[in-house]
Amino acid sequence: MSGARFYKMTGSGNDFVFLDGREHAAADWPAERIRAACDRRRGIGADGLVILSPAADGAVRMSYFNADGGEAAMCGNAALCSTRLAVRLALAPGAAGDELQLLTRVGPVAARPLAGDELAEIRLPDFPLPTPVPAIALEPGERWLLAAKAGVPHLVVRVGDVSTVDVARRGRQLRRDPATGGEGANANFVSPPVAGPDGAEGRWRIRTFERGVEGETLACGTGTVATALALHVAGEAGLPVRFVSWGGSPLSVRARVEDGWARDVWLGGEGRLVFEGRLAD
Repeated sequence: MSGARFYKMTGSGNDFVFLDGREHAAADWPAERIRAACDRRRGIGADGLVILSPAADGAVRMSYFNADGGEAAMCGNAALCSTRLAVRLALAPGAAGDELQLLTRVGPVAARPLAGDELAEIRLPDFPLPTPVPAIALEPGERWLLAAKAGVPHLVVRVGDVSTVDVARRGRQLRRDPATGGEGANANFVSPPVAGPDGAEGRWRIRTFERGVEGETLACGTGTVATALALHVAGEAGLPVRFVSWGGSPLSVRARVEDGWARDVWLGGEGRLVFEGRLAD
């Protein structure tokens, strides 16, 4: 079968179409083509598209595009997937525990594939600690709201139970709130752990409305990082913080807080290859 070779990957339910940059240039993938590939009914289906290309000194360039075709600065779960796939495709040398560099629009991101076939961790650039946004009024059931830029802008809303949140309505409202600035922000909703048979015991539960996707995704890596630091600032959780995504997979965040900044920030989670194939011409 002829056509563009692709790799479908998932990071805790946040899914992506990957392309090998040795075979595909970003210029060959305009927004319309990206939207078609990410279409869940007439394409492969994904929250975003990533092109991985070899760079100098063994680094790997990660070009990330949202499902709407717009390029984004960073995506945590896409970076976890990029780490696993870069090694699989020999774009970067390494084995479990070896560090590689992902080059993103927010700067170099250190990454490590972990033992096994599906786990990785990435180190995000330092960022200022989350802060309140007094201009945004809380709705019933919302306890507090903080904003942070962990690679991309995020709002974090603490609620009693994420399963009761109307993420489509409230997330869309917050995503475009004027207080977030012209670029808007992802909206993350978080609630405390609940014991049960779903494996979520001991882990904070999180749901995210993502800009660019313009809807809820099953996980958001940078949103999980922003949420971990927001919980820490609010005095509700010590670092590291463990989460379970809405897709049911575990994520963890560790960091060091110093002089109003989050430093040495590491996100750990899934980067699993689901299948590979070719798009028909």
